Amino acid sequence: MSVADKIAAEIEDLHAEETSPGMAEVALALARAMDSTEVPGDKARAAHELRSIMADLRRLAPVQSKGDTVDDIAEQRKKRREAAREQASG
Repeated sequence: MSVADKIAAEIEDLHAEETSPGMAEVALALARAMDSTEVPGDKARAAHELRSIMADLRRLAPVQSKGDTVDDIAEQRKKRREAAREQASG
């Protein structure tokens, strides 16, 4: 998997094209530049800038609510109740 593919996937996960489309495009361009060159100095400069932009994109990304332990327990309880209802009715 190329650097550009990995950066594109992270940009998608961060929803960066919605919140910061210009920075997202610059990040992709830098990643493509890293993939297209074998000159160590050019790769290093692109990587340095890419790291900085990706750090900014991560900071600007909207906070996503992912379930915590309480949500997991509630979901398990809901599934058990549904299973018990199905078993009781048929």
